Amino acid sequence: MAHDDGIHAAVTCGDCPIRHRAVCARCEGDEIEELEQIKYFRSFEAGQTVIWAGDRMDFVASLISGVATLTQTLEDGRTQMVGLLLPSDFFGRPGRGEAAYNVIATTDIVMCCFRRKPFEEMMERTPHIAQRLLQMTLDELDAAREWMLLLGRKTAREKIASLLSIIARRDASVKRQEAKGRMAFELPLTREAMADYLGLTLETVSRQMSQLKREGVIELEGKRRVIIPDMDVLMTEAGDDSDGGFLV
Repeated sequence: MAHDDGIHAAVTCGDCPIRHRAVCARCEGDEIEELEQIKYFRSFEAGQTVIWAGDRMDFVASLISGVATLTQTLEDGRTQMVGLLLPSDFFGRPGRGEAAYNVIATTDIVMCCFRRKPFEEMMERTPHIAQRLLQMTLDELDAAREWMLLLGRKTAREKIASLLSIIARRDASVKRQEAKGRMAFELPLTREAMADYLGLTLETVSRQMSQLKREGVIELEGKRRVIIPDMDVLMTEAGDDSDGGFLV
């Protein structure tokens, strides 16, 4: 069951760990004070549903910590994962009162929520928010196009390497670090979730992860910690260049 998080509720926008990437990144002064008045925090445990597709959505939100999945249920009852929400990602659409997808907490998550109507009103008179939201939307569109290429054209090995590189780059961005050289992060997805997201079998994911480890492309510590000795090597395995663009 979701709950308001009293510990996180004491965190101000100025102290927020994702502020530099969030929808409020360009807001200052009075704008931040106004956002403080319409925000609240919610926490969900791993496996809990944040919202179901079609449900009324009275809020929009930025993910502060953890990972959630966006899924869609097909007519025959099957569920397809269509996206990931990583720290600083924004979900909910101003002007739309219903959720477009199921949102499920993959790990424990904390969200910074804004009441939808006041947020929509603020958008109309605050160019900083509207401009930042447009930029984030265009970035999401670019990512979706790249993901189509990944799912349609890449090998299983390249898919695994691509997903690891995406998570590593986001982790570095949130921590304000450069995505190069030796890197380490906590893998937020189980291998079953990776298989579902990439359209692979669990056996294939496990086999490719083991092969990448044997060849020194990645190191694994415990169940979830991934170490990348050389980010450029991983990007090459993903079929990408060092800047994250796809090689021709």
